[in-house]
Amino acid sequence: MVPAVETRLLSPADLSLLRRLMRLFGEAFEEPEIYQGAVPDDAYLEAMLCRDTFIALVALAGDRVVGGLTAYVLDKPEQVRSEIYIYDLAVARSHRRQGVATGLIQALRPIARGRGAWVIYVQADRGDDPAIRLYESLGTREDIHHFDVPVDE
Repeated sequence: MVPAVETRLLSPADLSLLRRLMRLFGEAFEEPEIYQGAVPDDAYLEAMLCRDTFIALVALAGDRVVGGLTAYVLDKPEQVRSEIYIYDLAVARSHRRQGVATGLIQALRPIARGRGAWVIYVQADRGDDPAIRLYESLGTREDIHHFDVPVDE
């Protein structure tokens, strides 16, 4: 039997949980160097968790971080409203296909409403079929192209 999973919105007092979430992202995305190679200091992370424009949710099984997401509130200039962009979302291999990711997104909805958002959006990599199926079950698919523009050129 799988232990119950609790979803928690992180506050500035939850630095250790945020650090554990970054480790989980590194493992899940197979990019440990990105998520663990230059981890910011406590002051940086605490300031980030204080911002209304940054959201971090974790899924806990007991005291173990088994999933989580980070998201950003993007204020819009054309109307007084915002959008929430889910930047990273991952679930530990041991807890996949058990509703953890869906639970995290469902927990984000009232937070988004409370911050004036009209929509939550997320991107999925081509070929990441489990993520694509999850997101299609929760919302409307838009086929777009994503471009990274370097800032140093």
